[in-house]
Amino acid sequence: MTASALFNTSVMGMSAQTTALSAVAENIANSGTVGYKEATTQFQTLLSSVQGGADIDGGVSASNVIEITKAGSTLNTTSATDLAISGEGFFVVSDASGNTYLTRAGSFLPDTQGRLYNTAGYYLMGYSASAASAPSDPAGLQVITIPYGTTISTPSTEGTLSANLPQTADVVGAADLPSANASTSTYSKKTSATAYDNLGNAVTLDVYFSKTSDNEWEMSVFDASTATDGGFPYSSGPLTTQSLTFSSTDGSLTGGSSASIDVPNGSTLTLDLSAMTQRGSSFSVVNPTINGNAASQVTSVNISKDGTLSYVLGNDQSVAASKIPLARVASPTNLQAQSGNIFAVTKDSGVAYLGDANSGSMGSIASSTLEGSTVDLATQLSNMIVAQRSFTANSQVFQVASEVMQVLNNLK
Repeated sequence: MTASALFNTSVMGMSAQTTALSAVAENIANSGTVGYKEATTQFQTLLSSVQGGADIDGGVSASNVIEITKAGSTLNTTSATDLAISGEGFFVVSDASGNTYLTRAGSFLPDTQGRLYNTAGYYLMGYSASAASAPSDPAGLQVITIPYGTTISTPSTEGTLSANLPQTADVVGAADLPSANASTSTYSKKTSATAYDNLGNAVTLDVYFSKTSDNEWEMSVFDASTATDGGFPYSSGPLTTQSLTFSSTDGSLTGGSSASIDVPNGSTLTLDLSAMTQRGSSFSVVNPTINGNAASQVTSVNISKDGTLSYVLGNDQSVAASKIPLARVASPTNLQAQSGNIFAVTKDSGVAYLGDANSGSMGSIASSTLEGSTVDLATQLSNMIVAQRSFTANSQVFQVASEVMQVLNNLK
């Protein structure tokens, strides 16, 4: 190797170790940064030519790579909007211009408008909890907003009612069924359920079950506020009347599995009755579950591992409001790292696709938890010493090459 080759090789060596030291410096500086991904240095041999299996001239180059897929340790916090991902996936965030990015840094707080954003100023994206599934493209997401202190109400639109109707009940004549709404109306069994109208007012529903023949029942639902002295006749007719048919073999419901109820001053309530039975035991009701809520202020939030964000109201009711999806790409290591612990999708990474957390290949979301930096300080300090010594050794090669050149230049 010539003296000039020594110069070139040692300079490349010092440059490569400078690159390594820059990665170490960045890692140490971000050892406490939430969601930070460690940078590692990769070295590549450079050969100018090869003859007869012997290296004629060579050197080294180096580049820093972000270990995007490496997960950091979990840190417990007291804020429900501090989020960490256990497993695969990224949060989708956007800047003020609406450009979307991916991140694992989940330290989110509400701004003055209730919009959740992280310390780098990027807004958390999600979609309505009422949607059947996440949109296929991040462009279909909206900024997650928490209206703290705002009074909200949600009309009832769906629910379930499950009960066992006694097979031995007496048959009620057609003229005396609750659906006739007469003073002589009678019934086999009764229960009540609470729904909510458009203004958040509670609407008590009186639900009557009457046996009409073997394995045949009628269900009639009335607005309890229209009852006469607590009974029939009501000042208005039934909100719905539903025929129920049961199997004579096992008592399961074979007809009338769903009922639609027009809640006064509210929406249409679809009531799932599929778990109803008729068996030789007493009348028993599983507490009806009906969505909607009374008018009350939002005081806090809960976020479940599937990304469902629910408002906790002053009356202790919980209302599912939004869902936080996760995103994945085919090649995470080819995402482009940018300031603020965010990653931009590139041609090499593949497009981002969305999915619900805690399903399929997506990880789960942990509330009141953050993902810490992946940097191990002890390892970085060791790397720093190795890089420093390598840099010094390369500089000594440079010095020797310089002395050799000086001797050659002084020869006469």
